[in-house]
Amino acid sequence: MAKTIGNAGGVAGESILLVDDDAPLRALIGDFLRNNGFTVREAEGGKAMRAALAQAPSDLVILDVMMPGEDGLSCLRALQGAGAPAVIMLSALASDIDRIVGLESGADDYVAKPCNPRELLARVRSVLRRRLPPAGPETQASILAFADWRLDESGWILRDPAGQPVTLSASEIRLLAALVRARGAVLNRDQLMDAVHGIDGLAYDRAIDIHISRLRRKLQDRGGEDLIRTVRGAGYGLTCPVERL
Repeated sequence: MAKTIGNAGGVAGESILLVDDDAPLRALIGDFLRNNGFTVREAEGGKAMRAALAQAPSDLVILDVMMPGEDGLSCLRALQGAGAPAVIMLSALASDIDRIVGLESGADDYVAKPCNPRELLARVRSVLRRRLPPAGPETQASILAFADWRLDESGWILRDPAGQPVTLSASEIRLLAALVRARGAVLNRDQLMDAVHGIDGLAYDRAIDIHISRLRRKLQDRGGEDLIRTVRGAGYGLTCPVERL
């Protein structure tokens, strides 16, 4: 059953793990998110993060980049694979290169410190909404087939032509779903931004290009190097027919 948006503005049943070595900042952000309807746990670093996730999963990890010992990017690489939580990077490093590295490493969003708690809240809500299965009649027949690939919309699982699951982030699976549903029509960056980050998302303006690049690499690893085409000045589209099973 799909989770529902709670009255407090959170997403009912969603939990957040806040990983930062700055205890006062953890307390400030944690209390703000709790007051807005989320269940929040805290961890001071990578080791504590792993222990917390081993004890109980989280839907979202807010992860500081600059921490003593194991840094946030190293922690991020451990948060991959089926069932992995969404990740928002939180960092004092706010250059374009830092954002690109964070997104290319698998983060769903990247927020610069110091941040307005309400901006962080908006990003948290947007990322968590993107993890919900699509609502409406399309969920009744949830398998989309294209060039021997299978996308299970309700389970958010992509299978390659050999039937093996492909590990994709929440942003990548939503991006691919938007392209597949378009059935070859070219979608511009604004349309893809809405599909991936939500109309209330505050995404970095090159995020779509970065997500496309990461998605292409993962498809190429399984023989799908020609599945996504680029139309310069227009956007991106799928190169093959789509059938709903």
